[in-house]
Amino acid sequence: MGVVTGDILVNGIPRDQSFQRKAGYVQQQDIHLETSTVREALQFSAMLRQPASVSKQEKYDYVEEVIGLLEIEAYADAIVGVPGEGLNVEQRKRLTIGVELAAKPDLLLFLDEPTSGLDSQTAWSILSLIRKLSENGQAILVTIHQPSALLFQQFDRLLLLAHGGRTVYFGDIGENSRVLTSYFEQYGATPCGQDENPAEWMLKVIGAAPGAKAERDWPGTWKESHEYAEMRRELERLEQGLATNGSTTSHDEMSTYAAPFHVQLVLCTERVFRQYWRTPSYIYSKLILSGGTSLFIGVSFYNSPLTMQGLQSQMFSIFMLLVVFAFLVYQTMPNFILQREQYEARERASKAYSWYVFVLVNIIVELPWNTLAAIVIFFPFYYLVGMYRNAIPTDAVTERGGLMFLLIWAFMLFESTFADMVVAGVPTAEIGATVSLLLFALCLIFCGVIVPIDALPGFWKFMYRVSPLTYLVEGLLSTGLAHNKVECSQLELLQFSPANGTACGDYMAPYMQMAGGSVFNPNSTDACQFCPLATTDEFLATTSTSYGKRWRSYGLMWVYIIFNLFAALSLYWLARVPKKHSLAQLWKKKSS
Repeated sequence: MGVVTGDILVNGIPRDQSFQRKAGYVQQQDIHLETSTVREALQFSAMLRQPASVSKQEKYDYVEEVIGLLEIEAYADAIVGVPGEGLNVEQRKRLTIGVELAAKPDLLLFLDEPTSGLDSQTAWSILSLIRKLSENGQAILVTIHQPSALLFQQFDRLLLLAHGGRTVYFGDIGENSRVLTSYFEQYGATPCGQDENPAEWMLKVIGAAPGAKAERDWPGTWKESHEYAEMRRELERLEQGLATNGSTTSHDEMSTYAAPFHVQLVLCTERVFRQYWRTPSYIYSKLILSGGTSLFIGVSFYNSPLTMQGLQSQMFSIFMLLVVFAFLVYQTMPNFILQREQYEARERASKAYSWYVFVLVNIIVELPWNTLAAIVIFFPFYYLVGMYRNAIPTDAVTERGGLMFLLIWAFMLFESTFADMVVAGVPTAEIGATVSLLLFALCLIFCGVIVPIDALPGFWKFMYRVSPLTYLVEGLLSTGLAHNKVECSQLELLQFSPANGTACGDYMAPYMQMAGGSVFNPNSTDACQFCPLATTDEFLATTSTSYGKRWRSYGLMWVYIIFNLFAALSLYWLARVPKKHSLAQLWKKKSS
C-alpha cells in the first residue's frame, strides 16, 4: 500500500480542461455509429474537434488527406454497419484511428492495445499503418501486451512498467532490440537468444511472465542506472526550454470544447437525423401505431351523436387516445439509450460535444416525427369521431380544428420529452419503461375521466391537479364538444306526469334553472319527457371543464413539456455526468 504523488504536466504546464480534445485516444473497442459512412464519421470528428478558427473547407480537405493516409479510399462512402455486417475488423480499426486523426490532435495519438483480438496479418497491417503515421510526423503512444518479435520491431521507444506502475525501463529499443537487451544484460540478465522474442524474454527477466521470477529489483536498478540519470537531465533541459520560451494559450485553446455550442447542436442534430432516416423502422412503427390507433378509435366511435351516451363515447374516445402514450414511450427509449452508449463510450471522453447538447439533440430530432405523427392522429380522430361536425354550428370551425391539432401535437411532444426525462437518469430502457408506466398510470387514473374530481378522496385530489393529462383532456373535450345542444335518445328521456295539469315546461322550470336539462314537450300536460342535459356545456361542467379554459389547457401542456426538458437535463447531470467530487463528498464537506 502507498500513495503516489506528483504533477501532471503538458508542455511544462499543468494539464488543463482542453487536454482530452487535444490528444487522440484510440480505444480498444471499435465503437462507431452504424448508420454513418466512413467519410461522414471522419468529417464529424474534424468539424467538432478541430479548432473553430479552421474553416469548414480546410477541415474537409484534411479529412481527405486522412482517408488517403489510411488507404481507405475504396470504402470511404460505405456504411459502417454492425459487427459482422458492413466493415470488417481491420477496416473498423482503421476507421477508429482515422476518427482520432481527423481531430488533428496537437499533442499525441494514444492507442490502447490496437492489435488486441486481431489475427497476425491484420495486426501487422495495423502496426504498419501506425508506423506510417509516425513517419509522417504524428507523435504516437501505444500500449501493447506480448507482441511478436516482428511487431515489436515496429516501435522506436519503450516504457516498461512493473506491477504497481513502477518504471523498469524507458528508452530506445534499437535495431533488433539490441539497445533494450543490452541494458538488461549489463545488469546480469540471461542473454537474449538469437531466435528468442525480445518482448517475451524481457518479461521473463523482470518476472512478469508465467512461472518466471526476477533475480533482482529491476525498478530499483532503473532508479540507480545512468540511463535514468540521462533521462532526468533531458527532462530538466526540456522544462528549462519551455520556461525560457514561455507558453501563451488563447481562450479557444483552453476551452473544453473546440466547437461552439451552436455548431455542436447543428452537427449532432444532422447526424441523428441521418440515423433516423437510414433506419426507418422506428419512424414507420411510430406512424403506424399512431395512425392505426387513431383510425381504430375513429371507426369505433364513428359519428358519435350529441346524446348523453354519445357524449360519454366521445369523452372515452379521448381517454383511449391517451393510452397510445405508453406504447410511444416504449419506442422512444431504446433510441435514447443507443445514442447515450455511443456518446459516453467515446465522444464524451474526447470532448467532441457537451452532455447538454446530447440531451437536447435527442429531444429536437423527435420534433418532425412527432409533428408527422400528430397529423396522422388528428385527421381520423377529429373527423371520424364527429368533433368536426360538432364545430360546424358554432362558427368556429377553423379555431377548433387548429386548437385540436395543437393539443394533439403538444401531447406528442409531451410524450417524447417525458420519455427522455425518465430514461435520462436510468441505466436501461427496461427500467425506464417500468418507471414511465407507473407515472403514466397515475396520470391516467387521476385525469378526471375514470373518476371525476368531486368523487376523489380529499388526499388524492392533488393528483388530479398535477396530472398533465387532466389539462389535455380538458382542452380536447371542451374544444370538441362545447356550445352544442344535447338531444337525448328515447332511452335517455325521463318520463313523468306533472301535478295539477301544469305544463311540462312550467313544471320543470325551477329545477332546470338550478340543475339544467331540457323538456322535450314543454307544452304538454301529460307524459312529460325530460332530458337531464340541455347543452354540451352542462356536460362539460360535470367534468369540471369549460370552453373558456381551452387555451389555458394548451399553455399548461407547454409548461409540462418545458418542465420535462429541464428535468431531463437535470437528471442526466445528476446520474450520468462525471463530477470532480461526488454529491456525498460535497454534502459531507458542507456539513463539516
